[in-house]
Amino acid sequence: MTDASAASPEPSSSTPPVPAPSPAPLTAPISEVVASRLRDIPDFPVAGVVFKDFTPLLSDGPALRAVVQDIASRYAGSVDVIVGIEARGLILGAAVAYELGIGFVPVRKAGKLPGQTHSAEYDLEYGSAVIEVHADAFTDGKRALIMDDVLATGGTAQAACELVESAGATVEAVEVVLELCFLHGRSKLAGRPVHAMLSVQGP
Repeated sequence: MTDASAASPEPSSSTPPVPAPSPAPLTAPISEVVASRLRDIPDFPVAGVVFKDFTPLLSDGPALRAVVQDIASRYAGSVDVIVGIEARGLILGAAVAYELGIGFVPVRKAGKLPGQTHSAEYDLEYGSAVIEVHADAFTDGKRALIMDDVLATGGTAQAACELVESAGATVEAVEVVLELCFLHGRSKLAGRPVHAMLSVQGP
């Protein structure tokens, strides 16, 4: 039997992460609070991709609360349900739903939901994937806010909007923490309101 405690784990990326800048005070604009709690992970999940990691934001309790309250203040009374996209959209979406006192519906990768589902395939900047939502997750006319961490090429958000609408709800808005504007993801969401807490114009 191998002694796991003596084994050296393999690093998840050959290039070390770029440390996040010094945290901005919570009195700063929310975009600065977010920006100062993100870090870049080069070559993840594949070589050539710079992954925007917001686990430093999640681990900062007061900053996380500020983000959740900022989002909740924008949609109080105008949405009936929060839809969170796997994976990080699940974390923030559930927190915002709790803050608003409304329901939460997960959109997950194929094979993760146990009931009858609607599914959609979409392209990523480094591949493709399939996401699903329970077919009975919504009653007709429910007003949904779709949440994710990053809007990049827009494929994930577009597929999530189509899933929510096919299940009988209406998409009131798409909310993200970070928008990579140079990837033009909004072009796939024409006609749907999109709000980003932080917009990055260049790579």
